[in-house]
Amino acid sequence: MSPESGRVVICGGSGFLGQSLAKAMRLQGRQVTLISRSAPSGGDSEWRSWDGRNPGPWSSALEGAAVVINLAGKSVNCRKTPDACDEILRSRVDSVRCLGEVMQSLKSPPPLWIQMSTAHIHGDPPEVEMDETSSVGLGLAPQVGGAWEAAFDAALLPTQRGVVLRTTFVIGRNGGALPLMASLCRWGLGGSAASGRQWISWIHEDDFNRFIFALIAEEKWRGVYLLGSPFPERNAEFMAKLRAQLGRPWSPPVPEALIRFGARWIFNNDPELLLYGRRCRPARLLEGGFEFQFPRLEEALRDLLG
Repeated sequence: MSPESGRVVICGGSGFLGQSLAKAMRLQGRQVTLISRSAPSGGDSEWRSWDGRNPGPWSSALEGAAVVINLAGKSVNCRKTPDACDEILRSRVDSVRCLGEVMQSLKSPPPLWIQMSTAHIHGDPPEVEMDETSSVGLGLAPQVGGAWEAAFDAALLPTQRGVVLRTTFVIGRNGGALPLMASLCRWGLGGSAASGRQWISWIHEDDFNRFIFALIAEEKWRGVYLLGSPFPERNAEFMAKLRAQLGRPWSPPVPEALIRFGARWIFNNDPELLLYGRRCRPARLLEGGFEFQFPRLEEALRDLLG
């Protein structure tokens, strides 16, 4: 079955991105099967349970499917304890290896495998603009990203077209970090983080979905792509535009010490998600002629929060 028609399987489909993509697929008239640890809300798509590591009854959903999209992996929105770091890595690598093992046993495996990755693979240089040709960085995220993509390269069948999505910060209506950021702004806590100079590379959820539609429709899309708007913003500008959309013209900047305290003791999170960033240019998307519906942050925020 060609990717242009037929059933779509989304692994790790119970999260924000999986739910957004499944809804968009259904609106296009596609049949969608979600495979994940927990049942998604709504129940509008077929769902099969999977522990993220082992073959099981869910495996038959891949037989004859047109596309498999793997988003599975533990959220990085957590404190980076040794156990959490281990699970972040293993949940990604193990899911890819398991999918590859299952697809080797199928008579009709999906001809297209779309694999989530992370723009964090390039590290957090303060000013360097990065694209798909940039070097891999240092630290946990680059290590995880490198292992993730290496597992995918090893698992991809010779008959399959493979696409890797090095995804930036996805902003959406009903999930991800934007609703929390908007709430903090409404409470007067939407100031710039620390220096405010760190870059935020971002993409509207609709453009994330639209690129997946594009690469399903056209075989020219293959290999690794940085998936983000061509216009990243510094943290201070991002927060200023978010406040403007919410009618909050000013908030005091948040010192680094307060961010570290709040991340650890209030939000049980990693402060580096706010304190560091990266400036990404989606060179291969632009060269391939992909047109963003929301290239500018003001337009994206107006659509999501207006």
